[in-house]
Amino acid sequence: MYSLFIKTRVKPGCAEDFLTAIKVNAAASVATEPGCLVFDVSQDRIDPDVIYLYEIYRDDDAYEAHTQTAHFRDSRPLVEPLIVEQECFESDVIARNPVY
Repeated sequence: MYSLFIKTRVKPGCAEDFLTAIKVNAAASVATEPGCLVFDVSQDRIDPDVIYLYEIYRDDDAYEAHTQTAHFRDSRPLVEPLIVEQECFESDVIARNPVY
């Protein structure tokens, strides 16, 4: 499984707009993409302008398919102008512990 950790700093005062747009993308991803297993969105407790995304895809091809979806493409013009900086970490999932 392919996973992605993304730390995003948004422009001051833009966190709510970013969260509104990214939550739509996240919800659509897990609801409509069989290859998207997890798409979590978190906000830093100390600095609300820092948003974390944690995504797990069945494999690299599933992530590539995600980037071609309408919900992904529609979110880009909404979130990109709000971003000051991003750090992206790619990894392979070794153990997944889903809650049942």
